[in-house]
This record gives sequence, structure tokens and C-alpha cells, in this order.
Amino acid sequence: MPALTRLADALLDRAVVPGYSKLGPALRRRWWPADPVRGSMRGRRVLVTGATSGIGTAIAEELLTLGATVHVLGRDRTRTDDLVARLTRERPGAQLHAEVCDVGDLDAVRAWAADFTSRVADLHGLVHNAGALPAQRSETAQGHELTLAVHVLGPHLMTALLADTLAADAAVVWMSSGGMYGAGLRDDDLEFTDGEYSGVRAYARTKRMQVVLAAEWARRLRGRHVYSTHPGWVATDGVTTSIPAFGKLMAPLLRTPADGADTTVWLVATRPPSRPPHFWHDRAQRPSTLGWERGQDPGTVRRFLTAVDDLAGVSGS
Repeated sequence: MPALTRLADALLDRAVVPGYSKLGPALRRRWWPADPVRGSMRGRRVLVTGATSGIGTAIAEELLTLGATVHVLGRDRTRTDDLVARLTRERPGAQLHAEVCDVGDLDAVRAWAADFTSRVADLHGLVHNAGALPAQRSETAQGHELTLAVHVLGPHLMTALLADTLAADAAVVWMSSGGMYGAGLRDDDLEFTDGEYSGVRAYARTKRMQVVLAAEWARRLRGRHVYSTHPGWVATDGVTTSIPAFGKLMAPLLRTPADGADTTVWLVATRPPSRPPHFWHDRAQRPSTLGWERGQDPGTVRRFLTAVDDLAGVSGS
């Protein structure tokens, strides 16, 4: 990328509104890497969590366009089956499979993963897209705070359970959020019991945790390609329902779900080389901390990873 283009790209990122809104891809398409070749995912199998709406559905649709066999995972069987039925009607010959699991329920993840690995020998892509932004603090069946369970513990456990199924060149993508820039990593109070609960703050903190976990899984899954990414500001039901004031204010500038899905699909399809901390946006690596901040404290990261391994029942390595 020429120096002036790199500068323009960096300025878009630092300016936030131009970079995160629909203006970002509209401008960056002039210089970003080429699209994946149509049919390039034929014979490759990808699992997408949180696939029944918004960005997750867009990811599944784009992967089908590239020829992938797609397993769409949702927690509601009716919605998941309805999605598979619709996409099959719209795309005759598409290879689709419905998977039902509540990612925030660790017992359900274990049961589902045991069944999945008995059916699937090789998985070429794993997209952790399932998300939650509750207004009030709530707990899962195992007593974990909901955003921690859905964004961190469940995906962490699922990755561990599917590790032996991941193909040698598989891609694993964690869908984070630009909101994580407003939250530092903490190794205490992971369950959000101290002080008044804020769903938005819990969301941002767990999205920061996802970026750290992706970098750790890039170390643990040697040879595979592990990334985290953020989709920019996207017009989804989650935005309009959970943060309606923001959705209304930014409505003219919000990206489409397809725009939000773009970088994740591109990463799964092209598997570009990546360097720590493996955080991407609009087909380029981005810093995971703001310019005036230092990187993650190694001690905090180590204590956080130990805590998450313990809570999820994963053996660290």
C-alpha cells in the first residue's frame, strides 16, 4: 500500500466516525485487497455462531456465495431452521446445516460440540459472532454473567472442544467491536458484580476480552489463522434495540450487515498473514489500543487467561 494511501487509511481509523461508518468501506474499497475469488471456498466447511440475524446471516450468505458449506448456529431451533429453509430456497444447491446451541450455556456447548465432532471431521472456518447486550445483569444456567458467558466463556470452550477438528489451515475469527477501545482489560470482577451494572460497559469489556483471547488462541493453535475483527457501526436489530438513541442518531451513517460481515468473510476466505494482536477492520490490521495507551500488561493478560480457563473448564497451554 503506498504511503499516502496508508496515511489516508490511518486517518479514517483515528477519526472514528468516517472509519466506522458506511463512509469507511465506501472509501477503502478503492485500495483494499482484492475480493475472494468466487467459488474459492468450495469444499470448505465453516461454522458461524449467532447466524440467525444481522451480521451473522450476512456472513453465512457471503460464504455460500463463495461456495462454502456453512453450518449456521443459533440458540432457537425455529429461527435456525427457518434461516436454512430460506437460504436453501434462494440458493438451490447451497450446502447448509442448522446447528442449535445456546453459546452462553457451557453444558449445552459441551453437549453440542460432542455431537458436532462426531459428524464433522474437518472444519475450515469458525466464526464467533454470537452476541448479547442486556439492559440488566442476568446469569446463565452455570451462574455466569450473560455477556461474559456469550462473548468469552462459551466461545473459549467451543474453540477448545473443536480444536482437533480444525483443519491445518483453518481460520478462526472472533467478532469484537470498536467499543472495546473504551474498555481496558481487567483480571478481576469478570462476573460484573462490583458496583452498578451497565450492559454497555459489560459489552465493551467482554469485547476487549475477545481480542485478548483471539491473540492467545493464535498462540495455542499453531499453524491455524486466528483473528479478531470489528465490523464498524452496523444497522442491526441489536443496535436499534439495545442502544436506540445511538441507532437513531447515526442511522444515516450506519453500515449494512453485508458491510459489517465483509472483513470476517475476507479473512476466512483468504487467511492473510497476521501479527499480534491480530485485530482487523476493513481488511487491514489495526492497533488494539489507542495511540497514547501502552499495550496490554503481560501480568494482567496472564491472570485473565488463567481465570477464563478456570471458569470455562479449559486446560491452558
